[in-house]
Amino acid sequence: MSDHAFSALERAAVYRAIGERRDMRHFAGGQVPPEVLARLLEAAHHAPSVGLMQPWRFLRISDPQLRQQAHELVEAERVRTAEALGERSDAFMRLKVEGIRDCAELLAVALMDGREKHIFGRRTLPEMDMASVACAIQNLWLAARAEGLGLGWVSLFDPAALAELLGMPAGSKPVALLCLGPVEAFYEKPMLVEQGWATPRPLAELLFENRWGVRGD
Repeated sequence: MSDHAFSALERAAVYRAIGERRDMRHFAGGQVPPEVLARLLEAAHHAPSVGLMQPWRFLRISDPQLRQQAHELVEAERVRTAEALGERSDAFMRLKVEGIRDCAELLAVALMDGREKHIFGRRTLPEMDMASVACAIQNLWLAARAEGLGLGWVSLFDPAALAELLGMPAGSKPVALLCLGPVEAFYEKPMLVEQGWATPRPLAELLFENRWGVRGD
């Protein structure tokens, strides 16, 4: 055991938060206390970022009209996604894909403008700005689970339309609407598994050694 390791109880808490994190769609209204929201956003802000560019920008959507308009953008994309799914369209339309009108807090997470100036770590992999934002969202997600709050990542929207709605500058890009708040219960399994939409693959099928497709011992 490393001298730098957390205690057994602390490690168990970290792994529990990871294992019990769920993409939530069902919320119980209520509120997120300001000090808790501040802790969650600070956790997100502690995420790693390539070249320390910190490309994340958070927009708290507290205006009810804006929240309703965001819901309408998501609903429009939900219908278009169903059409694109063909024979699975009916099953998709039965899924609950967001909780925008039910959650306590709605956050938009976006990539900042002017990202082209950041070359460190992005010259051959410019998408590392998106990877950095995803790390921030995951930090917030795990912290929310530890606080007993649900969080759902909604990506069903036209980025240009949402950017216009939120008055974002040219070059920025929204990547997530995060529904956050109290829930009556967390799903035992990921919702898409419970609903029979998808089956997760075991790690053993996705882990290779030295060469793609070659599995180790």
